[in-house]
Amino acid sequence: MIFSYTMNKRILHYSITPFLLYLMLFAASADAFDVKGLQPLPPYGVFSTFSAESLKQNKVGLGLGIEKSNDPDFYRTIFNFAYGIHDKFEFNITLPYVTEWENRVDGFEDLSLGFKHRVIDEGDYGPAVAYMLTASPYLGKDEFTTEGSIGGGLLLTKKIGPFKGHLNAFYSTPQKAGLKSEYTVNIGSELAVTHDSKMLVELVGRKNYFKNKIDLLEWRLGYRVATTDYLYTTVGAGFDIKNRTPDYRLMFSISIILPVEKKGIRKIYEE
Repeated sequence: MIFSYTMNKRILHYSITPFLLYLMLFAASADAFDVKGLQPLPPYGVFSTFSAESLKQNKVGLGLGIEKSNDPDFYRTIFNFAYGIHDKFEFNITLPYVTEWENRVDGFEDLSLGFKHRVIDEGDYGPAVAYMLTASPYLGKDEFTTEGSIGGGLLLTKKIGPFKGHLNAFYSTPQKAGLKSEYTVNIGSELAVTHDSKMLVELVGRKNYFKNKIDLLEWRLGYRVATTDYLYTTVGAGFDIKNRTPDYRLMFSISIILPVEKKGIRKIYEE
């Protein structure tokens, strides 16, 4: 009897242990995934921080970004679209695609939609103020989806000399059972180095969908060049400052604003 009990206990131990390890690994990977969500179209923001400014009426913006994240290691391609409904109203779309998540999973995240409305223009002393309504239909791969979400945020922008600062506060609630509401605070700044280039600095703090505490605290540095009056190139890097994941990320994006404005030719006549 003792021998039988001991053998059964060992069999139970060896059968349950791999299952527990699997659950631990799965939970860790789920907590570590960095859901991208709605992103601004350059130059109307700093990486993930939106500007209260918006596209002019009937202007269209298209963007393509690439990220490489480390620990966990994966790549992400980000498609951006923006449309100026009015000088104070803007519609945004972000669609991220993830590759090599856990070295094996590829697929789309949920499509993110946003509607931005600037309610107060920037004054001599006060900032520009806008609000944003967001929604994400359930379209993403199982490993990356929140099964849809809705939310909103407040955007502030103020320019002082060569500096332009932005402050965002966002809230989003997911539809997937077991996930929690997400809160995000972004602080971004732009420093005009030349007429066509800017240094970018950003701090992102977020309590994500998986835990009831701050899961991401990251600072980012970058550089943006207006290659032409309508084409923008941005490079940057983000670094974790909370010992969470991802450890760091590299970022590159190109955006274009259409239609291209034709500049009038100034002629000088001598008598």
